[in-house]
Amino acid sequence: MSDQTGSQDSHSPLEIDKKKIAETDLAILPLKSAVVYPSLVMPLMVTEARYARLIDDALMAGDPIVLVAQKDPEIEFPRGDEIYTVGTVGSILKMLRFPDGSVRFLAQGLARVKIKKITQEEPYLKGFSEPIEEEISKDVAEEALVRNIHEQLKKVVQLAPYLPDDLQVSAMNTEDSSKLADLIASNLNMNTEQKQEILEIFDVQERLKKLTSLITKEIEVLEMSKKIQSEAASEMGKSQREYILREQLKAIKRELGEADDHTMELEEFQKKIKEAKMPDEAREAAEKELERLSKMNPSAAEYTVSRTDLDWLVTLPWSFSTKDMLDIKKAQKILDEDHYDLEKVKERILEYLAVRKLKSELKGPILCFLGPPGVGKTSLGRSIAGAMGRKFHRISLGGVRDEAEIRGHRRTYIGALPGRVIQGLRKAGSNNPIFMLDEIDKIGQDFRGDPASALLEVLDPEQNNSFSDHYLDVVFDLSKVMFITTANMVDTIPPVLLDRMEVIPLPGYTDMEKLAIAKKYLMPRNLSEHGLNSDNMMMNDAAVKKVISDYTRESGLRNLNREIGSICRKVAKSVASGQAERIKVDRKLVRKYLGPERFIQEISEKRASVGVVPGLSYTSAGGDILFIEATKMPGKKMLELTGQLGDVMKESVKAAMSYLQSHGEELGIPQSEFENHNFHIHVPAGATPKDGPSAGITMCTAIASVLLNKPVASHLAMTGEITLRGDILPIGGLKQKALAAYRAGIKKVLIPKKNEGDLEEIPKEIKSKLNFIFVERVSDVIRHAFGVEMKSEIGKSPEKSKRKSAKKEFLTKKTGAKKRLVKKKKAK
Repeated sequence: MSDQTGSQDSHSPLEIDKKKIAETDLAILPLKSAVVYPSLVMPLMVTEARYARLIDDALMAGDPIVLVAQKDPEIEFPRGDEIYTVGTVGSILKMLRFPDGSVRFLAQGLARVKIKKITQEEPYLKGFSEPIEEEISKDVAEEALVRNIHEQLKKVVQLAPYLPDDLQVSAMNTEDSSKLADLIASNLNMNTEQKQEILEIFDVQERLKKLTSLITKEIEVLEMSKKIQSEAASEMGKSQREYILREQLKAIKRELGEADDHTMELEEFQKKIKEAKMPDEAREAAEKELERLSKMNPSAAEYTVSRTDLDWLVTLPWSFSTKDMLDIKKAQKILDEDHYDLEKVKERILEYLAVRKLKSELKGPILCFLGPPGVGKTSLGRSIAGAMGRKFHRISLGGVRDEAEIRGHRRTYIGALPGRVIQGLRKAGSNNPIFMLDEIDKIGQDFRGDPASALLEVLDPEQNNSFSDHYLDVVFDLSKVMFITTANMVDTIPPVLLDRMEVIPLPGYTDMEKLAIAKKYLMPRNLSEHGLNSDNMMMNDAAVKKVISDYTRESGLRNLNREIGSICRKVAKSVASGQAERIKVDRKLVRKYLGPERFIQEISEKRASVGVVPGLSYTSAGGDILFIEATKMPGKKMLELTGQLGDVMKESVKAAMSYLQSHGEELGIPQSEFENHNFHIHVPAGATPKDGPSAGITMCTAIASVLLNKPVASHLAMTGEITLRGDILPIGGLKQKALAAYRAGIKKVLIPKKNEGDLEEIPKEIKSKLNFIFVERVSDVIRHAFGVEMKSEIGKSPEKSKRKSAKKEFLTKKTGAKKRLVKKKKAK
């Protein structure tokens, strides 16, 4: 239903039979967004069939109708409680019917009425209405109000383009103050609620006062709009149109006492700055940025950049810290529940909590978990966060080559953002989270800078209390953050970073440890993930051991977890298809589910060969077995090295060759063997790069095997660095190498004498299976490998010989004294 502005009736007023109106059940026509006033003519239109019928019935009966506004214009066919109770009774002057079924008609308001009772709702509303008597008082006050309205109307007509020019003339010719108020109200730009409010004021003076207030506000809005248009006229253009409209909207909101979005946003930022409790430097920077933002046009391109900068400043956790859980026993219980063994790491965390309990202000430690993949370094970080009651955030450093990844980009760049450290703090929501910097040994560098150097400020306890991100350009205190880094190899960690971290090794697991972890952690987790339980599937220890030994060869647990998951899927398929309700997995079923064995105990199966010596190595994946192969052929003393050997490993081969040539006579090897032969050393697998000095004695033994034409003793492996004088130097990663020897079926391991103290870290299970033999010189290695004694050792010091002679003499005297004591006891 549509409507137009009402106009005063130019004809003589119709006679109103108030008694008849009160006694007649009149049709009620709801109006959408329109209010009809008495004595005014208004064009109306109806499109609904029921309302067209209402018009026809009223014309046929010669009855007036009640025109009343509905409360919600969205309702298509309102009920009696969904229209206002005060409306206008009116008569239909003219009607036109259109082909589309719609009806247009002229309605003239006769009098205000109040609906007393709804008697019909279908097909249209009908009810009894009571005409309302208006309160008219012809006094000075009313005359003053009328004159004031005439003056205001003059201004409004001049300012408002939507008002007709003859409105002022019509108002001047209207002597009845009630009709004057209704005439002006019907033409003013007001919403339905305001027009209805005027209709419901029965006291004419009160109606004039309300109208005066509304006209005054309309004049102020129109004047402000005119002022804005005048000021912006010189700059008006296509691109400025949107800006002008926004300014007009702001001005209107200000006049109505409502704050605009820009002002509200600035107030919100001001509130956040106070709540953030920033340090003085950061607070001053935030307030300066806020002042700059307040002077900026919201439609400007820089506004968004400045707003983003300020948003980063106010949302960082400058002063918020999570409360540490300092219950040592509870923390230990959580760590034990989440991870098996790893006693050193757990002890270090509990030590920190203990000190933190005694001293509240304590800098966060910077730890480095060093170990092969799959031993639980990353998950241990999460467990530590849970045990301490702190937030956890992980940053992967693998392949990071840009310094800006750590320190952020400067704001001058498009799309600049803070570095990962500041981003992580914002996500964590506290200034003391557990930060895990994963794969720190795989960090790189290129022309964009050196991320390792940028990490110095993060990981140095003396510097990280004043960490400065390029984007924020203010200092942030990182001293409360506990940084935990992870690495597979210590050699590739930048030395400057390694110096600032406390390295905690996490070596691989033994078979018995893997069995315990599989039973306690991996099996329950996989059963749950695959919809199974202990009633559906049971896997005995023998089956788990077969998976460990025959289908995985690793220091960690990832492949073991995958294989157990594969078995669970096979069982789930059988259970879901109804083939079985409960399956007990044994060694036979493991082979059925996983196929042929992938790994065999190659040392046990392999026969000893001349020139082939098992060595032990330490890689990023843990310990491993290397088979050093050597051979000789007629030639002119040439040395060929293959297998992608690094410089250090090549130098070890040359040192071994030089030692054997200089001590050939002691081994019974003529010099012609060296002069008339070429030697070739190969280290499988050829596609894998290798380096390090710990294969020195293995290289030396392989060459000696070729020269002596003797294989090494079976089930023997070795590791150690050699010198030109034949001394054996200590090596690293002994536990990982021992684990590799244990998994490969080795029985004896030759290790440097100086590594004797490292045996304390090796599990008892491995020490019970392996025979560790300590060697100090190459002669000791030759003796244990071939059963050959060297005739003498060049370079042995006289002092050492004297000490050995004295020790031998002392032992001889001690043995003699014991024998004499035994004889005396027997005699007695």
